[in-house]
Amino acid sequence: MSKYLKKAFLMPWNLLCFGGGLALAVVSGRPDIIAPLAIAGECLYLGLLGTHPKFQSYVEAQEAKTARVSGSQEQEQALQQIVAALPRESMQRFAALRDRCLELQQIAVDLKRPNDSGVRPLDDLQVAGLDRLLWIYLRLLYTQYSLEKFFEKTPPAPIEADIKRLDARLKALPADSRDPNQPKIRKTIEDNLQTCRDRMANLQKARQTYEILQLEVDRLENKIRSLSELAVNRQEPEFITGQVDQVASSMVETERTMNDLQFATGLHAYDDQTPSLLRRAPVKTTTKQR
Repeated sequence: MSKYLKKAFLMPWNLLCFGGGLALAVVSGRPDIIAPLAIAGECLYLGLLGTHPKFQSYVEAQEAKTARVSGSQEQEQALQQIVAALPRESMQRFAALRDRCLELQQIAVDLKRPNDSGVRPLDDLQVAGLDRLLWIYLRLLYTQYSLEKFFEKTPPAPIEADIKRLDARLKALPADSRDPNQPKIRKTIEDNLQTCRDRMANLQKARQTYEILQLEVDRLENKIRSLSELAVNRQEPEFITGQVDQVASSMVETERTMNDLQFATGLHAYDDQTPSLLRRAPVKTTTKQR
């Protein structure tokens, strides 16, 4: 409720009227009468407007709009970050898949009979669904590339060497030493050894995830091609939209995996907001080579 009351109070015309009432109370010489009336009127106004369902809906709609704009800006920044970082072959792979969707959309338009106004090839819902799948596909390519860079910077050999060195040093410590510093030394080595083992486990998990992502890239690429072809063969918007939603739902676990790899990609978790990829200008593929 405080949110609605605050919004109602900060309306420009309310601030003008309330401020004018207080100013009138000061210049009138009777603030003891006019000021309480102005405050009482303000309280009545806030009570009526702040609790009105339509006004509350308006406030929620404005907040949702602000969130959408903010989300769109973040998505656009993420898109620019991905486009600038991906190597040329990855961008060409994405561009080829996007062009395939556009070609099939044009084929569907060409196949539409002029007198059949009921046929709607690749309507807005289908385009939005394909945009989401293309966005997931592009993020998969970027996550895959980021992991490759992570592997280059984090080779396993030095970590394995540290583990062997620390393990040998820990075993070399005398068990019956009376040195008061021995417990601290042992604890420090054990903690360092565990950290190295955790790093190795994290690296191995990342390599396993990388293999899964490679398979997911191929799977999603085939799914998108299949859906685009299906849009031509079956001029049924509801059916196509349902198929797109099914594929998107099957990628939930993959998206969760990508979100867990933020340490390598630097990308935030994205849910509802999706940049327009089919209807925007073609993405340039003049990025750096591997």
